Amino acid sequence: MTVLELRDVHRVHGTGETAVNALDGISLTVEPGELVAVMGPSGSGKSTLLNLCGGLDSPTSGLVLVDGTSLRSLSRKQLAAWRRKRIGYVFQDLNLIASLTAAENVALPLDLDGVRRSRQQAEKALSEVDLDGYADRFPDEMSGGQQQRVAIARALIGERRLVLADEPTGALDSRTGETVLRLLRSKVDAGAAAVLVTHDARHAAWADRVVFLRDGVVVDVSSRDQPEELLSTP
Repeated sequence: MTVLELRDVHRVHGTGETAVNALDGISLTVEPGELVAVMGPSGSGKSTLLNLCGGLDSPTSGLVLVDGTSLRSLSRKQLAAWRRKRIGYVFQDLNLIASLTAAENVALPLDLDGVRRSRQQAEKALSEVDLDGYADRFPDEMSGGQQQRVAIARALIGERRLVLADEPTGALDSRTGETVLRLLRSKVDAGAAAVLVTHDARHAAWADRVVFLRDGVVVDVSSRDQPEELLSTP
């Protein structure tokens, strides 16, 4: 089953003469085992697209479906549970909870669903992003790059079917960034679907498809067998 589907999605901010078409008729599918990168200039609609995919915002018109279920059909409580169980999200601003340790932040989605041994899973997830020994540190005791890796570990933990990542390597050095992309790729290869927003063609090269946005419209799509087209956006 298709993990993510957008059907003729529009998102308009404001009304009348001040209305802005952030997305203008986007249709997109992402299958299990597929990583799709989204590229485009600032203001092209990349973050808006990701917010709609994760149910953090609603389209003005059109449908967003995850595992065949329209997010619009869910109540707020149902949508929160759906995101927690099925969608992992790496935010640009990280959204770590300052009063929780690294392990507690990572384990939070599992704890809210009553998953047993969440601490052990959290420590394993932290180890996978090279944060052994950081489980009991609070966010303000870690560097920006370390906090970024905690956020990534939280997004990848559990049985998430869909992972959404908004510039997930922005605060990381090149070596750690490659580690994170390899983890994301392995999660996808294990059967998840992922959407990666990035401005870096090297990161987009990890994807199966690259979707180029401009002014809220898809202007081009490239696949992994067209690497030369990843070097610049149209």
